[in-house]
Amino acid sequence: MAMSLGFLAQFKYDDRVKNKETQSADHEAAVIRAFVQRDKQERFLSFLASPKNRKKFTESLSHFRWFDQRFAASLQWKVDQDPKLTPWEKHLSGIENIVRLLKSKGAGPTCWAMSEDSEIDGRELDLREALEHVSGRQIGTILSCVPGKLAYFESEDETLLLAR
Repeated sequence: MAMSLGFLAQFKYDDRVKNKETQSADHEAAVIRAFVQRDKQERFLSFLASPKNRKKFTESLSHFRWFDQRFAASLQWKVDQDPKLTPWEKHLSGIENIVRLLKSKGAGPTCWAMSEDSEIDGRELDLREALEHVSGRQIGTILSCVPGKLAYFESEDETLLLAR
């Protein structure tokens, strides 16, 4: 909980988002079209297009099973094994490894979040801080790094790299 409060204290979401609707449409439609099975795309796009129905999509993320497996790879949590590190330092080293991987594949400093966590859903966030917020919490979240090309997914069941 302390991590969450620190995270929220650092962000004033609306101050960071420029042209939110364009970014939202770019990232969200691109993620669905690039990584979700074809027969489910229109349904999820319609959910995302409606503020009233958006929650149907975000709530499904905790056990999401509709990614096209050709573009989804399981991510293994790799941490520094130095015995002198605290559990939190090990957690941060795992996040740093994911940040490095995403940046090596073209991610920039920010990402777009689609999440069951309403505090971050539909927001542009700093990539590292977004990963700190969601990693290990088992909250269904997609962090879109490059629209339709690169994303990170975490749920109760798995952690995936989505890449085309």
